Amino acid sequence: MIYFDNSATTKPYKEVIDSFVTVSSEYFGNPSSLHSIGGQAEKLLLQAREQVAKLLTVKPSEIYFTSGGTEGNNLAIKGAASLNGNRGRHLITTSVEHPSVRAAMEQLEQKGFEVTYLPVDKQGKVCVADIEKAIRKDTIFISIMHVNNEVGTVQPIEEIGQMLKKHPTILFHVDAVQSVGKIPLSIHENRIDFCSISGHKFHGLKGTGALFIREGARLAPLFSGGSQERKIRSGTENVAGAVAMAKALRMTIEKRAAGIERMKKIQSMLRTGLNRIEGIRVNTPTENAAPHILNFSLCELKSEVFIHALEQQGIFVSTTSACSSKRKSPSKTLIEMGVPEALAESAVRISLSFNNTEEEAMTAIRAIEKAANQLRKVLE
Repeated sequence: MIYFDNSATTKPYKEVIDSFVTVSSEYFGNPSSLHSIGGQAEKLLLQAREQVAKLLTVKPSEIYFTSGGTEGNNLAIKGAASLNGNRGRHLITTSVEHPSVRAAMEQLEQKGFEVTYLPVDKQGKVCVADIEKAIRKDTIFISIMHVNNEVGTVQPIEEIGQMLKKHPTILFHVDAVQSVGKIPLSIHENRIDFCSISGHKFHGLKGTGALFIREGARLAPLFSGGSQERKIRSGTENVAGAVAMAKALRMTIEKRAAGIERMKKIQSMLRTGLNRIEGIRVNTPTENAAPHILNFSLCELKSEVFIHALEQQGIFVSTTSACSSKRKSPSKTLIEMGVPEALAESAVRISLSFNNTEEEAMTAIRAIEKAANQLRKVLE
């Protein structure tokens, strides 16, 4: 089996699963309980928070555990808008954000907020000057993803952060779900107020995540209930999940330097091989792109049929993002990049992890060419 769908989810490290089982079995107490079993769980939660904060180079008090990227994005966007709506009702984002950001913005529009959706260029990149031009007196919030989940474009977060230093009252949220552990990001230096991450994207477990909330930045909680996560995220804490995520993040960052170089080499091999196959167009830009995502289109072929043809050869890839793949609609990101609708409808995404190999890449190229040729013969 060759697994090339790591942007949808990664295979958890064995050590991560082991830590989850150990904590769940031996330290199962509620961290809010006053007895010693609860105290043990609380200590583990504190240690996990400290470890995640250290790995992200932020303060432990700025880390809030969530269930993943979708919750983190919704909490940052809706929570900040709810608490700061008295200062203004205008928000800015791009036209190529993850559905959890786009849908949150659309819900706020229904509540009377105004959202500017900025276009991107042919590489899928937003222009910093466009963001600054869109800022108004009533702008309170900007949300920009770090790495696009469909094509891998890296957005100019550093330049945006520097520009926003001239606008200290505007809150800045970054969806770093696809970049954490793969593309370094200095949260404090880039003037970021909120930053979302998700454990299962870096070999942690599904249902685990964290939201960075800069010290001094405020938002309203989405959940009503207890006072967990310093009253920001009510609900009994997932101690085992937090510990497992901290371990996954540590292991990923320890492997990052060598892993990134390996993925770059494999991505280059795949790009070269795909460019040699007739009827294939590579959509991922050659510059300002993450090393783990490669998006391409198949002229005159349906991506769903193609994906199943590859699966029969033991190779697993995807269409658009996992959140949108079953809708059978063209990639919104590619449409916004100016890709013709027919090609946007036939898009396929390969996404790598540190565990993939050059041999897998060569096997995949041969399988892709074979599947494409076979499907075209059927259409003749």
